[in-house]
Amino acid sequence: MSPYRSGVAPLIERFVVYRKASGSWNEPCYGLNIKLFDHFCADKYPECGYLNQEMVDSWCAKRDTETNSSQDTRTRVVRAFVKYAWGRGFANVILPKRLKPEPKAYVPYAFDDDELLRFFNECDNITPYLGRRSSVIRKLTVPIFFRLLYSSGIRTTEARLLRKESVDLVHGVLDIRQSKGYDQHYIALHDTMTELMCRYDQAISALQPNRVFFFESSKGSNYSRCWVQDNFREFWNRANAPGDVVAYDIRHHYAIVNINSWIDDGFEFNDKLQYLSKSMGHRSIEATRYYYSIVPRLSDTLKEKTEDGFNAIVPEVVDDED
Repeated sequence: MSPYRSGVAPLIERFVVYRKASGSWNEPCYGLNIKLFDHFCADKYPECGYLNQEMVDSWCAKRDTETNSSQDTRTRVVRAFVKYAWGRGFANVILPKRLKPEPKAYVPYAFDDDELLRFFNECDNITPYLGRRSSVIRKLTVPIFFRLLYSSGIRTTEARLLRKESVDLVHGVLDIRQSKGYDQHYIALHDTMTELMCRYDQAISALQPNRVFFFESSKGSNYSRCWVQDNFREFWNRANAPGDVVAYDIRHHYAIVNINSWIDDGFEFNDKLQYLSKSMGHRSIEATRYYYSIVPRLSDTLKEKTEDGFNAIVPEVVDDED
């Protein structure tokens, strides 16, 4: 049974099939918002069997409770749907202008080694509740999941959606197929992380022999964003003073530690920047520049060491990170 019920439901179904086939679909975000748009059209325009300008303008209008960025997130899939329909002659609709995102004021949390040591110690000492299967799975998963974030700089979404078939434990390579912007890339693991993931795979396979996702819930699905943040915050707060820190900050920490390690090297700067950019799944090398603004005095150090080449290698760009 189709989840869509508006007059444009058949076209939405074709759009969703097309995006999924092209590998450009994010079910938690796109799936929810296209369904909400469909239900909006069904309720407000029950007699209309085609996509029109009023539908799109009404849905894309910024709400009082939204920022420019959250409005863009809510309407992004509808904009893609309009482009799909327009490009195939199914609609003659003009897309509303996108609002300029507000300047970002968020500063990632600066971890220190002792805090991280205490955090991972808490992760390692989970006690399964009455030996329940779901609790045992959690005990096995949490320490490896967060160590993977820490050691590779992988996005939390990439880790959550990582399929078992995409993990090469022989060569220690992750094939990241579902990412921000859906750009496929590969991540080479450190040998110690590969060993930990091998041990995890053997242990978890005894409980979940046919799992699809490398990190799979007891219900047979990938973990949610809430699962990541709830577990991170629980064990962080047990180990350290509660603060404004989120799991995604581990990715920022990975980038900063790598950049700081270059300062005393022979400084093959361009090569190192390329490697870091590709490893972190940035679409372009310029996107990696964001981290220079949050590493104290690093920008001046890089400029001093690279002289005239600095501006050519690191131009001013807009950050692409969440």
